[in-house]
Amino acid sequence: MPNLDLSQPPAHGTTHAVLNQATPLEGHNSFTTDVALQEAVAREGASWSAAELTPLGATLGSAELIEHGRLANAHGPEVRLFDRFGHRVNQVRYHPSYHVLMKTSAEAGIHAQPWTDPRPGAMVTRLAKNFLMGQVEQGHGCPITMTFAVVPSLRLQPEIADVWLPRVTAWAYDGEDKPADQKAGCTMGMAMTEKQGGSDVRANTTRALPDGNATGPGAAYRLVGHKWFCSAPMSDAFLTLAHTERADGKGGLSCFLVPRWQPDGTRNAMWVQRLKEKVGNRSNGSSEIEYHGAWAQMVGEEGRGVRTIIEMVQHTRLDCVVGSAAQIRHAVAQATHHAHQRKAFGKRLAEHALMQNLLADLQLESEAATAVWARLGRAYDEGKTDPVQRAFARIATAVSKYHICKRTPSVVYEAMEAHGGNGYVDDGPMGRLYRDAPLNSIWEGSGNVIALDVLRAMVREPEAVAAFRAELSLAAGVDRRYDAWLAKLADELADGADLELRARRLVERMALAFEASLLLRHAPAAVSDAFVATRLGGDHGGELGTLPRGLDLSAILSRARCA
Repeated sequence: MPNLDLSQPPAHGTTHAVLNQATPLEGHNSFTTDVALQEAVAREGASWSAAELTPLGATLGSAELIEHGRLANAHGPEVRLFDRFGHRVNQVRYHPSYHVLMKTSAEAGIHAQPWTDPRPGAMVTRLAKNFLMGQVEQGHGCPITMTFAVVPSLRLQPEIADVWLPRVTAWAYDGEDKPADQKAGCTMGMAMTEKQGGSDVRANTTRALPDGNATGPGAAYRLVGHKWFCSAPMSDAFLTLAHTERADGKGGLSCFLVPRWQPDGTRNAMWVQRLKEKVGNRSNGSSEIEYHGAWAQMVGEEGRGVRTIIEMVQHTRLDCVVGSAAQIRHAVAQATHHAHQRKAFGKRLAEHALMQNLLADLQLESEAATAVWARLGRAYDEGKTDPVQRAFARIATAVSKYHICKRTPSVVYEAMEAHGGNGYVDDGPMGRLYRDAPLNSIWEGSGNVIALDVLRAMVREPEAVAAFRAELSLAAGVDRRYDAWLAKLADELADGADLELRARRLVERMALAFEASLLLRHAPAAVSDAFVATRLGGDHGGELGTLPRGLDLSAILSRARCA
């Protein structure tokens, strides 16, 4: 220990040498440093997209974009209900960094590529771009996702689609609050739930009254009611649900398009009541709204609003899977980056066996989640012409949404803990990542809702179950533990007793089988063996970081680092 003269003040700086701190994870290419991502994109039919993903990965790994992600959340949206003269304006103002993120995503086509790019693999490419952007910032992804997902529903009403689809699918962003016909590109939102109903949208009380003599699909209506959740209230138009009433009794809950501006160029009567104070997802303005005679057009068949909007919901659930997979990847990359620089007890954290166990376990979750969304993307690509793939995508999306979104908070928490106290301080990225982690499991159907949706698909769409089981059978015979899992799953699927009681367990077993099937067929042996041994074989503790002896951790860890 050096001799210190405590009678004299210390020389400037001698008490504040910064030692043993990791550098920020920035200045890297988030595509070219992700081996599992590159393999998945090529395997699922989009090898050509490396030419688009490589420059995007460099942009999104830059310090500049990462800082925009931080700023958009540090300075969240603010609501401005009235102008200085007292006129209702219903405006939500965002930080400039939010608009940078929106522009980056829109110009990359994350909201539109499958609808505008005819090449096979366009959906896989779009999901890969979303996966990369989701590692930068999740909140702005809400309007990007809804703009992407609205297209199948709008196509059900051709006269509305002709007006809106060119605006919705343009690879451009204009964040100005002005009529849609003055913009190069428009964004879309959705407002379904009400305070008395939540997921039970049939309990909605919003009413739709004809605005003229015409009624039915494509006709104009005026809406009166309240919506408990309306995300991204500055979007250019929204899909919403409201009840119609007819003398012949053929009305009911119907789907409507509500633009922010009426056809005459005046603001629509969609009043923002307040912005939600959320746990996370703070860059995205989630609001309560009221319709005070808001002008709207019916989309799809009257009384079949849920059926009309379900196509949008299906695609938003796909993005929940991708968004959670992105959070898992981001968490693993941050933890691995930190562990390779931080030293403790004489060596780097990454050189300690127990930390290796944890990081490898986290990487298994990332490998599985990445393989799943890429396979789903191919099913959506091929489902345009293949009914089997379309049926498979229907049930596999719900199964994966349930499981991967639920795994994310646990993975993010362990990655935060790997940083020690630094992970719990909001100067770094882990706090925001942790607050954001639960959202995708709640959004577009919480765990119970999704599990019950899978049960409904099993009853109403047996072809979807058959397609799912056919997918699982592709890995049969590769590993005896997997075969035993499949046999047990078949017994549980055949058992019709207490299905609702067993729904979560059943969907979880389906999800694990799907992940294992993909890894057994496509991942390195070290990855698939560890996953099957621990997730299917039972050789795992109650927490992550409890892998057994005998696994090739170094081979797994070689795929985890993002540097």
